Amino acid sequence: MEKKIILTTNAPAPIGPYSQAVLAGNTLYCSGQIALKTDGTLVSDSIEAQTKQVMHNIGELLKAADMDYSHIVKTSIFLTDMGDFAKVNEVYASYFLANFPARETVQVSALPKGVNVEISVIAVK
Repeated sequence: MEKKIILTTNAPAPIGPYSQAVLAGNTLYCSGQIALKTDGTLVSDSIEAQTKQVMHNIGELLKAADMDYSHIVKTSIFLTDMGDFAKVNEVYASYFLANFPARETVQVSALPKGVNVEISVIAVK
């Protein structure tokens, strides 16, 4: 099986020893994305604004692999406060027309750079 590292300047650079995404065969594994802009600044406004930035970053990784949101089959959402679930869910849902991916949402004690939401995805072409 061929493994290809996906790297784009349209999404934030990794902040550790990992790839933005890895394409293995027809399956894309995207590392968890946070509300980080490409210039390294964090979106620290509302949880909705943070989630939009996260989903934008995911969209750029999908584009780099010639995919879009419709190719996502699985998402993992990590929140520091489950009280934000409804707001995150509303933004998240706006990126899908139908046939939603499988998903889990969990509350965690902390996330990188002190953010409130992180989302990772698996997509298949």
